[in-house]
Amino acid sequence: MEFNGYGRLGTAGATSGGTQQCFRLPGAPMKYRLGNECETYWELELTQDLYRGDDGTVLRVGGMASLYEPYNHFPTFLDDDGRVCLPQLWAGLQSPLLNGGTFWAGRRYYKRHDIHIGDFYYWNPSGEGVGIEDYKLGGYLFSYSVTREDTTDQPHKATRHDFNVGNWQVNPNGFLELGASYIQKAGQVEGSHSGWSLTLEHNQEKFFGGQNRFVVQYGQGPGTGLGQTGELTASRDTTTWRVLESPRWQVTDNFSGQLLAVVQKTKAPNDQGSTWTSFGVRPVYAFTEHFKLVAEYGHDQIRPDSGGTRKLDKFTIAPTWSVGKGFLTRPEVRLYYTYAKWNRAAQLAADDGTALSDTGAYGSALHGSNAGVQLETWW
Repeated sequence: MEFNGYGRLGTAGATSGGTQQCFRLPGAPMKYRLGNECETYWELELTQDLYRGDDGTVLRVGGMASLYEPYNHFPTFLDDDGRVCLPQLWAGLQSPLLNGGTFWAGRRYYKRHDIHIGDFYYWNPSGEGVGIEDYKLGGYLFSYSVTREDTTDQPHKATRHDFNVGNWQVNPNGFLELGASYIQKAGQVEGSHSGWSLTLEHNQEKFFGGQNRFVVQYGQGPGTGLGQTGELTASRDTTTWRVLESPRWQVTDNFSGQLLAVVQKTKAPNDQGSTWTSFGVRPVYAFTEHFKLVAEYGHDQIRPDSGGTRKLDKFTIAPTWSVGKGFLTRPEVRLYYTYAKWNRAAQLAADDGTALSDTGAYGSALHGSNAGVQLETWW
């Protein structure tokens, strides 16, 4: 049996008074997360091998529970603010008949790709269904899945087909991964359409002690979700492309970090399209084996086809205790201070009560700050 998990918890408040409110640009697919997470969140995962044969056959089952609770909130069974979910419950049969591949069925996180500093799952064909994963052929790994749902709170479901080719070496320590998705028309949703998307990722290992990812994605109709199923009523006149660059480095034992740069363009009828650009960086310097100074800057901008351009800048400084010097070494305990500023267009687009709105913790001001402490760990 294997026991894995992830967790973060802490407490924080707005320096203007009241509960911490996180800074996220309205319409942006992500936010920069250091000192900008407003919840306690845990994932607890168990995996058990039920059978192991001499020929390499393995029958494995797995499951995961996740727990979510906003800061400064005390749950009851009568509210919806806190959540307990079962995002994974699956069984898999690894067999020599599949050249080391696995036939699986159930609900699972499947081939998720993310950028840590934004918790950005830009490619996430997870879901509930069946598939064959990592069938080895000619040095490549082939995978195919059919799922009916790819997020825990997706209101409507459509059948999705995902085909993936990985382990495609194109240069020393450099590998390509190609994915194609087809989303069938959801008959139970009036006005729904079919859609598709393509993703091409180059992953360069041993890049300044870390890795570099370069990603190009394109989608049409419901495929405009790119990493997951998009709006089911989107027609083929709606398209999205995205280019992403993210190096992560560990150039010395003491200096590490990660950078993210994204450009995403959506074209849609009736001037409903937009262009999202984002740039963020998290440098980390370890003064000792157990003390780091972590900083993070993030800029997001959305230019809609109609309306004003929305902008948000966020900066965090965090003295940190850690069990080691590495960028991804955990657990860490951080004290942090976060400052953000935004423009009037972002304020007008924000939902009532959120940090950027004029009904949030900062009122009509176009800037604000938070301070707090957080533990983050995984195992």
